[in-house]
Parts: sequence; C-alpha cells; structure tokens
Amino acid sequence: MKALIPAAGLGTRFLPATKAQPKEMLLVVDRPAIQYVVEEGLASAADEVVIINSRQKKAIEDHFSPDPELVALLRSRGKDAYADEVERVGAMNVSYVYQEEALGLGHAVRCAAEKTAGEPFYVLLGDVLVPGNAMLPRMQEISDAHGGASVIAVMPVPKEDVGRFGVIAGAAVADDVWKVDSLVEKPDPAVAPSNLAVFGRYLLSPRVMELLADVEPGVGGEIQLTDALDAVLEEEEMYALVVDPADGFDTGTVESWLETNNVLMQRRREQ
Repeated sequence: MKALIPAAGLGTRFLPATKAQPKEMLLVVDRPAIQYVVEEGLASAADEVVIINSRQKKAIEDHFSPDPELVALLRSRGKDAYADEVERVGAMNVSYVYQEEALGLGHAVRCAAEKTAGEPFYVLLGDVLVPGNAMLPRMQEISDAHGGASVIAVMPVPKEDVGRFGVIAGAAVADDVWKVDSLVEKPDPAVAPSNLAVFGRYLLSPRVMELLADVEPGVGGEIQLTDALDAVLEEEEMYALVVDPADGFDTGTVESWLETNNVLMQRRREQ
C-alpha cells in the first residue's frame, strides 16, 4: 500500500515566504512540516510514501536524500545526534511523481495512479499534521472491519463554521465512526447535515483511483477528489473516523501554522 502526499501547490497564502522555499518545508518546531507527514505515512500500513511534487520544489527531494558528506562533517565535529538524524531522514522510503499543472487535488492524486497498482491507498494532505501517527492505523481498522471500504477522517467544527468546509451526511455506527451517505461541499450552516468536516486524511479503495480518470473539471476548472468520492458512494460503502481536534493540526494558513508551532512546542516542553 502507498501513502500519497500531494505537494505541488504554490503555497500562495504564505507569500513571500514561499517564493523560494516550498510551503511544505516551513519549520514546525524542529523539522519541516512535510517530514511529519512522511513519518506518519511510514508509521502506517504503507510500505512507501509517494510525494506528488512540482519540479520547482527540489528542496523537498533534497531533504529526503542521503547526504554522506554532511553526515561525515557532523561526526568529525562530534555532532553525532545531528548526524544520526540526517542519516535517518535520508534513508526514508520516499519516491516522487510530478504534477505538471495545478489542476486540483483529484488530478494530483491521479498522477500517482501507476504507483498504487490497483491497491487501496492513503492520501495525506501535506498541510495537515498528525504528530501521534495514530489516525491511519485506526482508519485501517475501520476499513478492515467493513470489507475494505474507503475511510475518511472528519473533525467536529463549530456549527457556524461548516460553510467553510466539506462535511459529511450520514449516521454514527460507533463512538468514533460514521457511515457516510454523502459529502456536502460548504453547506449553508442552517441546513448542514452535520458539523463533521473532512480533515485531510483518506484511506481509499482502488475504485476511487479508477473513477478519478473520468472526473470532469469542476469549480475553478480543477479535478476534485470530492467528486470521485461522491461517485464511489454510488457503488461502495464509505465510513468516517471522527477525530479529536487535539490529535491533528491544519497548518494551511499563517495563523494556523503559528498556532501549531505554539501548541507542539508547549507539548515538547512538557515531556
């Protein structure tokens, strides 16, 4: 199984900081944001992480490449802990495919179709961090319990904020699990079917990748992953893992990135 991380976006919300540095390489406490996501993928049932990259974001690939010269220099200066960490990151099982045009999340995922080879796969959004690495194993448990069904992570948000997100309609089947009937993009809070917003982690059946081949461009001329999920609901069951807001962090805006740094730094001090 592969864990796919779309990372080809422009990071416009962080300009000018992201003019020369990929947003995914911005520091969160002590490592680039994307390293948290790669480590999460490798801590799951995935045997490889596939980053869907832009050819302009070479810094991401440099970060996960071996650097024996740097390791040797660090060891010569007695900095073995740093050398060990550089070696560890450089040995991570990461590969790359390229999204040549920014045509939406669904298009990015489809760029890795050959990598998934007809198997289930994870999608991990690169600006969502789950430091505890427990979310994907729980999603796998739910999928296994329901015949290999697709599972998405959702997080409760204030009812007045649901119009900013995609939310699910369905019903609870366990304390932390819903059976999904439909996905509703940015609903009117007055008629929203729930306050459970999609939260950047997906475990998807092979059929989703097949359906992405036929998804037509939608809003903004982009190919949306949500459209493929809507289509797969007509053929297969789908479930949602309801996650605790304390377990995951959205770093997609400057404000949320700063807050994530503050919270995780405080947790580090308390360890």
